[in-house]
Amino acid sequence: MPPSVAHVSRAIDLIPEASRVITDLPLDGSWDRPTPCTAWTVRDLLNHLTSEHLWAPHLLRGESLAEVGTRYDGDLLGDDPVGAWRRAISGSVLAWGQADAGGTVHTSMGQLPTSDYASQMLVDLTVHAWDLARAVGVRPHLVADAVEACLGYEKPRVDGGEVPGIFAAPVPTDSESRVDQLVALLGRDPGWRPPA
Repeated sequence: MPPSVAHVSRAIDLIPEASRVITDLPLDGSWDRPTPCTAWTVRDLLNHLTSEHLWAPHLLRGESLAEVGTRYDGDLLGDDPVGAWRRAISGSVLAWGQADAGGTVHTSMGQLPTSDYASQMLVDLTVHAWDLARAVGVRPHLVADAVEACLGYEKPRVDGGEVPGIFAAPVPTDSESRVDQLVALLGRDPGWRPPA
């Protein structure tokens, strides 16, 4: 099996479990709480994730950005944020299960191998699960294999200067925790707590 296919298969395999970390968080009643993503509340961050996973089935079917258009702009959560997230991630996980591991997708960064798209989605799920858990004051129980996959994908990109504007600059850490290393690499203070 070519390395690129093995890589994407691993990322795809981890997406369902990584998404369940978010689904299992106690978010109800915390929508206005700040998150480590400076400009986003809990609701804003869940809306961002919901949008990404509503887009995924379209992109994995080969649709272009223009074909999807603006249908997922704005507030997608309505009066049932948790339900909106669950519906979006269910459709996304199903689409990933049927994805062409050796294919390409249209993204805002141009045509990407499905392998890169899968890895980027896994990074987003994993790091934003940490953000949301911290925001609502619970210990983040991230998927260890997902953390390793995310570090393996993002470390060379960050070291090579490939992600300006996507994440904040890396934060120094002496922690031996792989979770701390991942979130610090992607611009988060591992000790972040919501303001009192």
